[in-house]
Amino acid sequence: MKNNEDTRLADWAIKQVETNFHEDICLLLEHRTLKLEKDAIAKTFSIYIPATNRANGLARTVIIDGIGYDLFPMSWERIERMADAKDYNTTCLGDAEILWARSDEDRQRFESLQARLQANLKNPVHMLDRAKIWFNTVKEIYQDTLFEDDLCKVRKNAGCICDLLSITVAYINGCYLMQGQTNQLSKLSEMEKIPVDFIKLYEDIINEASPDVQKWLCSEIIKNTKLFIDEQTKTPSVTTAPDFSELADWYQELCYTWRRVYHWCDVNDHINAYMWCCMLQEEVDEWGSQFGITDTDIFSSFKPDDLVGFRKRAEAVEMKFRQAIADNGVVIDEYDTVEDFLKTN
Repeated sequence: MKNNEDTRLADWAIKQVETNFHEDICLLLEHRTLKLEKDAIAKTFSIYIPATNRANGLARTVIIDGIGYDLFPMSWERIERMADAKDYNTTCLGDAEILWARSDEDRQRFESLQARLQANLKNPVHMLDRAKIWFNTVKEIYQDTLFEDDLCKVRKNAGCICDLLSITVAYINGCYLMQGQTNQLSKLSEMEKIPVDFIKLYEDIINEASPDVQKWLCSEIIKNTKLFIDEQTKTPSVTTAPDFSELADWYQELCYTWRRVYHWCDVNDHINAYMWCCMLQEEVDEWGSQFGITDTDIFSSFKPDDLVGFRKRAEAVEMKFRQAIADNGVVIDEYDTVEDFLKTN
């Protein structure tokens, strides 16, 4: 633990487990690598591995001082998938720290899975196989994009293609992206093996204003990645009234993605703003359709040289969700300060 590190939220979570769920939780974990650097200073809470169904009572999404926190369950089965590089969020295993363990056996099981992940990363045959699976997903996304005329969807899909191809390249290099969509280009530039023109094409895709040209650029980066892989081989609809408390829970979890987008806009980093908006756009489209919120297009306002307008559009979409939650009588679980949270919890 660092000197003067703020541990109040981590201490709160540990106390909740010890007081109310000590037989229902295997492990309480913290995971920081997907946080903004300015928010990763304090030790907080992230994930728990349940032992019983009663552990569901520990789950919590909350906003404190504008920061969204999500305490959520993750099964041993999903952790095992991460150990075999079969899950998008590999970092949730590889970079998680144990805050509390029910037993030495639970602690050892988790640490053995971390070791299994490291062993798999060193196995080029296994990682090439996993890379090919992500590449196949990219081809499916691109196929849909070819027949898409909606500018917002083309831009979202283009960002997803860059993201998943970056994972593909990382896997072939025996690593994963610890910070998710953040600073992918700098991470890729450090890798030993990379497809021809990959970084330039990635940048060009995000900077391109024309959706037709963007589609063509996506085809180029996919083709180059296929050649790269080949070289390695050689050597529901809503039927009932929606429950807006579910939308509030979703928002309390996703509000941190808005914060990321705002941060990268504020520091004039259009690539990171674009990449994090990919996930945000996917989520607001899906959840907006479920809850009757139709005006969710953020990406059509994207301009690399005008992030102020992009930020304002993201804010407008966020307010539509907040207003819909409030209009349906649901109160968002948020607090101005840590002290306010601790007083009532």
